[in-house]
Amino acid sequence: QVQLVESGGGLVQAGGSLRLSCAASGRVFSSHTMGWYRQAPGKQRELVARITSSGSTNYADSLKGRFTISRDNAKNTVYLQMNSLKPEDTAVYKCNAHLPWVAYENGYWGQGTQVTVSS
Repeated sequence: QVQLVESGGGLVQAGGSLRLSCAASGRVFSSHTMGWYRQAPGKQRELVARITSSGSTNYADSLKGRFTISRDNAKNTVYLQMNSLKPEDTAVYKCNAHLPWVAYENGYWGQGTQVTVSS
């Protein structure tokens, strides 16, 4: 079992920055692919960014250059640095962990943290 706890969400003005954290506990963290997903009201969940155990990253095309995902295996934590935030970034952001051979949908999820960007 892996438990995930997100933090760092909140209300920010457009153009501002936030850093989300996801602290993992339980089974080995370093072997899991970690990801951030978001869901806005009335919209489907979408990938924001993910990072593999080796540090390879990929991002939603629309977010490249503004968001950065990173991980600290010693602290069992994954981060999402979000810059130049826009109102359309408003959503619940959830952390995900899954082993490479497991579909991310069947992995572990945090409870989510709300990010609200005001115009």
